[in-house]
Formats: sequence, structure tokens, C-alpha cells
Amino acid sequence: MEMDELKARLEAILFASGEPVPAGRISLVLGISEEDVFCCAEELAGEYIAGMRGLRLLRLENALQLCSAPEYAREISRVIEHRAPPKLSQPALEALAIIAYFQPVTRAYVEQIRGVDSSYTVSSLAEKGLIEPCGKLEAPGRPTLFRTTKAFLRVMGVTDLDELPKLPDISSADGLEKLQGAIDELKCRGDQMVLDIS
Repeated sequence: MEMDELKARLEAILFASGEPVPAGRISLVLGISEEDVFCCAEELAGEYIAGMRGLRLLRLENALQLCSAPEYAREISRVIEHRAPPKLSQPALEALAIIAYFQPVTRAYVEQIRGVDSSYTVSSLAEKGLIEPCGKLEAPGRPTLFRTTKAFLRVMGVTDLDELPKLPDISSADGLEKLQGAIDELKCRGDQMVLDIS
């Protein structure tokens, strides 16, 4: 099969799905290796960007998804929905950061770091699809463990958790100052972050 035909088939699969599709499943359907799936996806993603198209092809760990180009979010939201997309609250951003950096974690762990009850916040993040249960902790009461989802990666604009900003080393002399600077920067970004998880 030629590359142009592969790209057309991949594009059709991702468009019809509307959500992340594991590369392994695409590989089986198209009869090519996962490596070839990712090569094809990379070429197609490059064409979208170079052609200033309204679509983007994202790699989310070992899955692929088609989505709209972020620079057109305002126009899309005005057509699809008349109200502004919801923003994450400060407590939600704090809880989400804790889960993202230390996952898998329990709600009690989030509460221990934040110093406040986080039941509602954790439930809200799960309802929004940004976190999900991923098992139980082997401890009395067997509390639920949570981790981030592919929707979280998409909202953050990263392919993998390794692309998240590194936490500063707080054991150094200026570590706490760097950590406070990082928190302040994330707060500014959080004020602008809108949920586009549909």
C-alpha cells in the first residue's frame, strides 16, 4: 500500500472515531507495523501544520487522535456552543497537578498535600474525564488510586507525561523559591486553561 493511501485510511479511521485510537488496533486493521502507523501519522500531522489546516493529529502515548487546531478554538466554540467553555478552578488545578506528578495516588494523598478535603475536587476531575480510577491501594480500607487520562494529555497539549515541566529540587538553597515561581506560573496558565475535552 502506498503512503498516500495509508495516510487517507488513517485519516478516515481517526476522523470517524472521534476519540483516541490505539496504534495497535490501527496496525491490525491496516496490516502494517505500529512503527509504520506512527511514521504515517507523523507525516500526516506535518501536512496538517504545513498546509495551515484546521486539524491536528495528536499522539497520546500509544494512541492517535484527530482534533481541531487549537488556534481555532474560539471560532469553534462560538459555532458549537454559545457559552464560554469551563475553566478549571484553583483547587482543581492543585489536585490535578498532584495527581499528574505523583500518580497513582489516593484522594487521601491529595488531601494530605493540599491540607483540605478534596472529595468534591477529585470527583469533579473524574467526571470531567481528566483522571480515572486505576486500582486499589493495598492498605486498610483499600482506597481507590487515581491517574490522569488521555483527555488530560490533550488538555495539557502534551503527548506523554514526561513532557510536563519538571518539578524544581526543593532541597537546594533556592529550591523553595523556584517551587513558588513554578506554582505562580502554573496559576497564570491555569487561569487561561479551558476544558476542551468533548
